[in-house]
Amino acid sequence: MAASHLLDEQEDDTPNGGYHMMVTIEDGSRPQTTPTGRPHPSPVTSSGDQVDDSKSTRLARGFSKALRKNQDYIRIPVSRSIDSLLPAEWWKTGIAFIWAAFNLVLTTVMITVVHERVPDKSISPPLPDKFFDYVPRFEWAFSVTEVNGMILVALWFIQWLFLKHRAIVGRRFFFLQGMLYLYRMVTMYITTLPVPSMHMHCAPKLYGDSQGKIKRVLQLVSGGGLSITGSHLMCGDFLYSGHTVMLTLTFLFIQEYSPRSLLWRCYHVICWFLSAMGVIFILIAHEHYSLDVVVAYFITSRLFYWYHTMANNRTLRGSPHNYLSRIWWNRVFNFLEKNVKTTVPCSFSWPLLPPSAVFKNPCKSYSIVQSAQD
Repeated sequence: MAASHLLDEQEDDTPNGGYHMMVTIEDGSRPQTTPTGRPHPSPVTSSGDQVDDSKSTRLARGFSKALRKNQDYIRIPVSRSIDSLLPAEWWKTGIAFIWAAFNLVLTTVMITVVHERVPDKSISPPLPDKFFDYVPRFEWAFSVTEVNGMILVALWFIQWLFLKHRAIVGRRFFFLQGMLYLYRMVTMYITTLPVPSMHMHCAPKLYGDSQGKIKRVLQLVSGGGLSITGSHLMCGDFLYSGHTVMLTLTFLFIQEYSPRSLLWRCYHVICWFLSAMGVIFILIAHEHYSLDVVVAYFITSRLFYWYHTMANNRTLRGSPHNYLSRIWWNRVFNFLEKNVKTTVPCSFSWPLLPPSAVFKNPCKSYSIVQSAQD
């Protein structure tokens, strides 16, 4: 086909108007036929002479080759489904849960070990504490702390169940919880503080009784490490406060993964009040030194902020100037957050059904490529 017949312009029907150019390439190597099956006659010039077929074929082939060599493609981005940017990956959540449970059990074992090293209060009296100098002890105060903690944990668990992206949020919570108990094991082992108050009664030391120590570990785990359940009778787990860790961590997650409307802000204030009062009543009960509470709050809040800063800013992950990536658990972070492509929104779904069954996206994700030849 002659080059003059290769271009065909049509008016575009798009709302913005314009033209759409089609390019048709026909290979001149095989003879062109008419609808009846007969060979198409060779092109004729204005003077009546037939054009050489070989010349027409070379022209068509050269034009086709030039188009193939200079193909320019324009990629048209199409909005992707939020579910494709936030895959659940429940198996990662299961690994994070095992990590948290392992460190929790290991912490109870460490408490049993450290308990044997706590000096007798008649030999090593409590260290001076400025808060204790001004605030007297109230025996019932620590029960208030543990009740507040259980309320916060229950509220967070219910809220987590109704989150649409509960798998991602769950593994973040379990990972941070495991990290905090790991740090707590280190601090309580390397420095054993004397009891903070003379009222504390520690269980007798068992020394070489391994079977008795195992029973204490099981008793501590079964009772959740709470004094109101009668499971926490050992001393030594002072630096830093595990109760402060849970009070702070649950409130931070409740606040982070809930909307910012007026009604929810009232809910945040109530949770903050429960958390703050729980921490203060730890000190009023003289169950921990002020240092234990301050260190626990600082480590919990900083770890939460560091993790979510890295998770919510993808540009930081590959930046050479991101000093947060030098944290020793950065490889674990990359494993957990590798496929999370955007910030987790505060959206909810029915907990008994998978999110895909409740929030079906009618739009499919496509990758459209438009060629300059079309």
